[in-house]
Amino acid sequence: MSRLLLSLIALLAATAAQAQATLEAPRGGWKHSGGEPGQHLQEVNYPASRVNAGASRRGEDGRELGAAIRGRIARAAGEKSRQPHLLVVNGVPLPLSVGADGSFARPYAFPPGANSVEVRSADRQQVRRVNFYDANPARQRVGLRVVLSWDTDMTDLDLHVISPDGQHVYFGDRLAKNGGALDVDVTGGYGPEIYAIPAPPKGIWQVYVNYFGGLGGNSEDSPAEISVAQVAIISREGTPDEKLQVFRIPLRRPGELTLVKSFVFP
Repeated sequence: MSRLLLSLIALLAATAAQAQATLEAPRGGWKHSGGEPGQHLQEVNYPASRVNAGASRRGEDGRELGAAIRGRIARAAGEKSRQPHLLVVNGVPLPLSVGADGSFARPYAFPPGANSVEVRSADRQQVRRVNFYDANPARQRVGLRVVLSWDTDMTDLDLHVISPDGQHVYFGDRLAKNGGALDVDVTGGYGPEIYAIPAPPKGIWQVYVNYFGGLGGNSEDSPAEISVAQVAIISREGTPDEKLQVFRIPLRRPGELTLVKSFVFP
């Protein structure tokens, strides 16, 4: 068989694999999303055992969640991979939980300007990528965003952010008076949990991760496995001065509290 024919077969196989992963939203191109001047789109605060919004995409209060990332990944026959699917938002990789039918739906407050979203199947053979530009001049930028995800299912990690003015945002108090907010409290694995604030106070910030529980156990009879947390800290998002820092922290037992980063903003 000629090399040309083999190349064509490989190309057709790759194209077929990519077609199995779909992104319904966001779509590529130019957008002008709604919103009042100065609006900070981080109002999603529904309780969540998983971030995947599921088929109904409604919170406990019955309101539409307005998921900004939606799609489907076809399940391969006999798939047994423990590796999660992958979502990459503006260069930050995040494990992706999907429903039994392969669907996923994730609320996300995109910054104005250029954005990219990519989904990859667990075996990394199905890939779908979308680039778009949000041209809404009224959309307020996020001055500081902190994204927590982790690599083990059925575990509960919690993000804690303490701002220079002493306000502590976590699952028990998700909305701060200074405009900072935590979007969801994920208790069933992978995350992400996202903290964002449009105008961060100047001074010393502290970011912690707490290993709340794992594999259904907070006792010696039901120990949790090591869970590796990933924390992405993004400052001045969507501007020429944007800075991205990514930290990976192994957590070994429930109750463990780790200071991920103490830093000065700006």
